[in-house]
Amino acid sequence: MAAEERAAEYLQAHGLVVLARNLRCRAGELDVVGLDGDVLAVVEVRQRSRTDFGGAPGSVTSVKQRKIIRTVRFFLLQRPAWRGLTIRFDVLCLEGMVQGAHRITWLKDAFRAT
Repeated sequence: MAAEERAAEYLQAHGLVVLARNLRCRAGELDVVGLDGDVLAVVEVRQRSRTDFGGAPGSVTSVKQRKIIRTVRFFLLQRPAWRGLTIRFDVLCLEGMVQGAHRITWLKDAFRAT
């Protein structure tokens, strides 16, 4: 199963209402966008087989964060219903294998737009 599919299932099972997946534009791509209560959660999905070099969380560099933020700004112009919501940037990490399954960690509020 693809990482983003597994991530969406995990997020939904933990209460996120998925609004969109794999939104693409010239600025970049958003893996999963959903509602966590009244918060618009923008979730970057990262899969790594190993945890060295910072693992999955460490792969969301400041450059990647800026790209995600730029992409969100574009989609806020396209989707007026999202504009009034508080936005949170999350990272969902799928790492290694534990008993045949990835270890999943949902890092809420992993970074902020500045």
